[in-house]
Amino acid sequence: MKLHTLSPAKGGKVRQNKRIGRGQGSGRGGTSTRGHNGAKSRSGYSQKFGFEGGQMPLQRRVPKFGFTSPFRVEYNAINLDRIQKLVEEKGVTTFAFETFVELGIISKNDKIKVLGNGALTATVEISANAFSASAKEAIEKAGGKAITL
Repeated sequence: MKLHTLSPAKGGKVRQNKRIGRGQGSGRGGTSTRGHNGAKSRSGYSQKFGFEGGQMPLQRRVPKFGFTSPFRVEYNAINLDRIQKLVEEKGVTTFAFETFVELGIISKNDKIKVLGNGALTATVEISANAFSASAKEAIEKAGGKAITL
């Protein structure tokens, strides 16, 4: 083993950072790798978010249209065929808001609307935030109750 054959262990030697602006002898003096003129060569430069070099930025090019009501109420829909399936599988006949949460159909902050898709043969009592006219009719026809919360 000789001194000229020694080398550091693999992964042991960390790469040195570029030393910028330390005189002409370093090879990175003068403009300090920033080029000659323009905003980017100046100290204190920071680009505005979304700036595209003077080109019209994307958020100003894309058209804006439509209207979104802040008062819109978003319901989670459940159809009568699903309620019928729950009656057959789980044996539930009273569907309170808490029942829907326990069954994992909705979370506790959701609103629920019962829709009239499918057939309902079981007599059930359902409490929900809203009912479609066909759902309410089908529930009462089967001998159940539709209670609006």
